[in-house]
Amino acid sequence: MKDIHRQTLQFIQNNSWDSAHRLIQDYSDPLSCRIHGYLHRIEGDLANARYWYRRSGLDVPDNTLDDELKNLLSKIAE
Repeated sequence: MKDIHRQTLQFIQNNSWDSAHRLIQDYSDPLSCRIHGYLHRIEGDLANARYWYRRSGLDVPDNTLDDELKNLLSKIAE
């Protein structure tokens, strides 16, 4: 799974959000759901973001998008 997460986050870092979304949308593990929620935050679709964050076991964070990306990157480094 970490390879999928890593590749998705690389797409995000390269502003390839559509590619990131297509890659992650078929996975339902907690980190994939969190990344999916993050993508919806980027898009400004907060209703969908809340749905995906809830599926990850979290509420939508009140951090910045940059801070959340750093948190996600740290998760794949663990």
